[in-house]
Amino acid sequence: MARAKAKSAARSARRPRTTKRRTLPKAKVKARPKQTFTASHHNEGDFKEGLRRYAKYRDLGINRATGGMVQAHVIRFVPPCRPEEVSKRHYHDVDFQMVYVLKGWIKTELDGQGAIVMRQGSCWIQPPRIEHVVLDYSDDCEVLEIILPADFKTVELE
Repeated sequence: MARAKAKSAARSARRPRTTKRRTLPKAKVKARPKQTFTASHHNEGDFKEGLRRYAKYRDLGINRATGGMVQAHVIRFVPPCRPEEVSKRHYHDVDFQMVYVLKGWIKTELDGQGAIVMRQGSCWIQPPRIEHVVLDYSDDCEVLEIILPADFKTVELE
């Protein structure tokens, strides 16, 4: 009996396996840019003019550190708020946008959400291409904005 088992095992070891493995097409994975360490410390001189005349921007160095994957900046709104200048309907062609109020308050209107006052500590996500408008802001308003990708277009609708 032991001899029969040994012969059977020897035969099956010699037989090639005929099971075919199904291979799926490889998904194209977009390589993420290499990231490097960065640190940004508060410096009043870092606030520069940028996208809007009524705001100054402090770049936090995230764009460079992520190879263009992410943009992060502190936006300081310039007082006083002039609705005729700030209240222009627009959207940003982004994959992700998050805003966090660091100081003061900002009143904004987002498509489908109506007018909302965001105060210090408020945080929101603006879905890609959502139409919105800034209605008003406090004299001390500052927000942190994080956006993907770092390079994006703003489309004015008015």
